[in-house]
Amino acid sequence: MTLGAVIFFAVATLVVAFAVTTYNRLVGLRQRSKEAWSDIDVQLKRRTDLVPNLVETRGAAMSAASPGARAQAENQLTSALRQLFALSEAYPDLKANQSFQSLQASLGEIEDAVQNSRRYYNAVVRDLNTTIESFPSNMIASLGRFVRRQYFELDRPEDRQVPRVSFGS
Repeated sequence: MTLGAVIFFAVATLVVAFAVTTYNRLVGLRQRSKEAWSDIDVQLKRRTDLVPNLVETRGAAMSAASPGARAQAENQLTSALRQLFALSEAYPDLKANQSFQSLQASLGEIEDAVQNSRRYYNAVVRDLNTTIESFPSNMIASLGRFVRRQYFELDRPEDRQVPRVSFGS
């Protein structure tokens, strides 16, 4: 075998190894993004199941298919929960009720889990989208028909603002 043939086979082997490695990385990221979305879905279902009186909002949240639609529905649910807790401020007896305190504590735990799930999902989506868009992995991504995924993000500008807290009357 000539030196040229050896170099050709070595380069071809490296190109094939790169393509296989990149394809497998993309498959792994796609699966991790699906898993992360499933984690968000489970946490949000726990939250909506905790407050069954918010049936209409829950229905919209549970039927949303895409991250954007689900985020919009979940923002509506968050707004409804804020109204519920604002109502408790107006009624001290309700706020002192053990069942209501337990509900608040459970919702707080679930909100933390939802926030962590959203963060993980968005990190995986960032990695997947970056790999899909970066050269030369974008060539493998287009051949493998990998598509960018949508981030789970806030859709209302007021949700991005820091809440105002006042201890005055």
